[in-house]
Formats: sequence, structure tokens, C-alpha cells
Amino acid sequence: MANFPSSEWADEYVKALNGNSEYKDAGKTWEGDITFVVQPDDRYSKKWYLYLDLYHGECRSYRASDNESDIKKSEFRYTGPYSNWVKLINKEIDPIQGLMTGKFKLEGPMMKIMRYTKAAKEMVNTASLVKTEFEV
Repeated sequence: MANFPSSEWADEYVKALNGNSEYKDAGKTWEGDITFVVQPDDRYSKKWYLYLDLYHGECRSYRASDNESDIKKSEFRYTGPYSNWVKLINKEIDPIQGLMTGKFKLEGPMMKIMRYTKAAKEMVNTASLVKTEFEV
């Protein structure tokens, strides 16, 4: 079981993502990178970043850190407070509804990412497959 957020969780997530045939199909024409940003809230006191280099349904490389300077600048950033990430991973929040309700913020070209909503949902479904422990 991996703690979220951590490098160990990122390792397990990327393994699961690269093994997800539904994601591979949904993202088969995607070329670009994204950074997930976990913001502090009353349950978690730090920021955490997960950079993903995604290409044709596969994560080619990734980097997890609590220091933003360790992370490459990406085309997209998906940002939200820790408690909302917990709900997202537990499939209590849909990634698109999370944006529409203000629980998450997306930076980057919206027209591009809106063509890949199925891939985004598969990324979240994959996160829910990682055996995860959360901060209390």
C-alpha cells in the first residue's frame, strides 16, 4: 500500500497507467505533458507535484516531488486541494465535474484537452486501482 502523495504512489500509479489498455486506447493520439498539483488544506500541509510525460497512450517519464523547482514546466496543470484529490482517487468526484464545480483548476489549452475527456477519466480510474493510504 502506497501513501498518497509520495514517490512510491507515483511509481505504482504510472505502472498501472501504462498497464491500462483503456487508457492506452483513449490516449493513443495524445502528445503532451501534465502536472498534477496537490495543494495544502486542513488534512495535508504541503504542496506535491506529479509531472507526467504522456505520449500515445503511455507515460514515457514522470517525476514526483514536493518541490516545484524539481518539476519540468508542462503544457497542462490540474490543481486541487488534498481533500479533493482523495475524493477523486476514491471516485467520489469525476475529473470533468471537478473542473466545472471549481473543486479543481485546469491550466492549458482547453480545446485540446476537451478532445481527451475519456483519457482523463481513465487516468482517474487508474488512480483508483492503486492501493492507497491517505493522510488522516
